[in-house]
Amino acid sequence: MNRRQLTDPRALRAYAHPFRLTLIGLLRREGAMTATRAAELTGESVASCSYHLRMLAKYGLAEQTGEGQGREKPWRATAAFTSWPGYAADPEVREAATALSLAVVERYFTEATRWLENRRTESAEWQEAAPLGDATIFVTPAELKELEEQMWELLQPYISRADHPERRPAAARRVSYVQFAYPTREFDGKPQDETEEPRS
Repeated sequence: MNRRQLTDPRALRAYAHPFRLTLIGLLRREGAMTATRAAELTGESVASCSYHLRMLAKYGLAEQTGEGQGREKPWRATAAFTSWPGYAADPEVREAATALSLAVVERYFTEATRWLENRRTESAEWQEAAPLGDATIFVTPAELKELEEQMWELLQPYISRADHPERRPAAARRVSYVQFAYPTREFDGKPQDETEEPRS
């Protein structure tokens, strides 16, 4: 699977736009489409879709397929995945990367909330299969990175089905599998909701 690595703060900020994240998601899931088709699927205007597709293309995230004419020229994503720095010494890159990460997490939250609100309409099998939970683990930074790599390896056979429909079982559906880990706050023994008295 090809991956687009973003390090230019301008590209990071451009990609952090919520609607551009939506467009890239559409292109990756549904394949090449015109601005007109994107407008039909998102409810945005054709002009808006054209503008945001051009912005994605400016930073190498989307491109025209070379077919069609005018606004009926199809666009496609240039990569199946996008990544950006988790750490950057450059404050401008760090700020832009953080803004993008926050936009992506907010998107995950919105989509997960939508699933939970509507899960009752799904079969019992799918409701029971979709996990929700967490675990507290004690690891070093190197071990956490190794764990991420192991999880990625486990996902590869399923990710590859995106390009090979013949490998998908009949009951298979598209599923968002979100991976997120972070060091937790260490408490000093006080209740979590306890507040300090003002000091003069």
